[in-house]
Amino acid sequence: MRKVMNDAQLEAMFQRDGYVEIPFISKEEVEGLKQKFYDTLPKSGGQITAGETGVEGAGFITYDFTFIDRNIDYKKEVFKIITEYFQPHVEKWLADYKPIIANYIRKKTDTGEVPLHQNWAFADEKKVCTVSIWCPLVDSFEENGTLQVVPGSHKRFGEVRGPMIPWELDDIKSEIISGYLKPLNVKAGNAIVLDDSIVHYSAINKTNDLRLAIQLILIPGEEPSIHYHMNPAESAELVNVLEVDRDFYMQFNPWKQPEGAKVVKQFKHQPRRIDIKEFNVRMKGPRIDEEAKSKNFVEKLKAVFS
Repeated sequence: MRKVMNDAQLEAMFQRDGYVEIPFISKEEVEGLKQKFYDTLPKSGGQITAGETGVEGAGFITYDFTFIDRNIDYKKEVFKIITEYFQPHVEKWLADYKPIIANYIRKKTDTGEVPLHQNWAFADEKKVCTVSIWCPLVDSFEENGTLQVVPGSHKRFGEVRGPMIPWELDDIKSEIISGYLKPLNVKAGNAIVLDDSIVHYSAINKTNDLRLAIQLILIPGEEPSIHYHMNPAESAELVNVLEVDRDFYMQFNPWKQPEGAKVVKQFKHQPRRIDIKEFNVRMKGPRIDEEAKSKNFVEKLKAVFS
């Protein structure tokens, strides 16, 4: 497995838990990024609404990320700001990673729940790890909706992940939220580097203050970015693997049919939902990037649940 962190001790922690916390940006940089947020906010086109997703019966979007803003020029400006501030720190901590998506994440009072999920797959996760750097610009804790993770859940679920692909943990989300999450209390300017495949969540902001954070998604420098897309109107099991670049994500409405992207592969994928018993078994099993162990484990799993 290609390494993620430059520091060997942090790398071992990352591979074990699926995340690490690091000191990341200075107080001056925190204040500078907060000011840039307010300076650029008037250019925002507002977030895509449920009615604009193109998905029949789509529910209310509870989170406020730059990524789902209507104004592409605003998204590009935010990407430039965040990557310029973060780049020297990324080079210090990560082993040759390049950014593809940048977000300000804004949680106003009594809003901002991000449902339990795994981030999409952005590269071949049997070969490499893609990561998100999550950096709060104010102290972040349970009361204001901090990041919560299931430690060790990375690379064990949802190998094929994209916005239109059913998730195998959908039926047990409430059980995971109530019994498996670890809240990460993080000081402003520190960062959590997390494997994009880790199971994570954040609740609403119950304080009277704005909770502002940054997310930067990165992939190994040598890897092409991929996007798994399923069009349920055409097939409930055919997945297109698209080779994309960062401009694709600037233009992209995650709920609509992608246009102009190169299809490099197609395969059949039959999503299934698992129960909490299987979740517990797989938490102790091999990761998807441990191929030989995984094949033996799958056979044992079939015997247990057949």
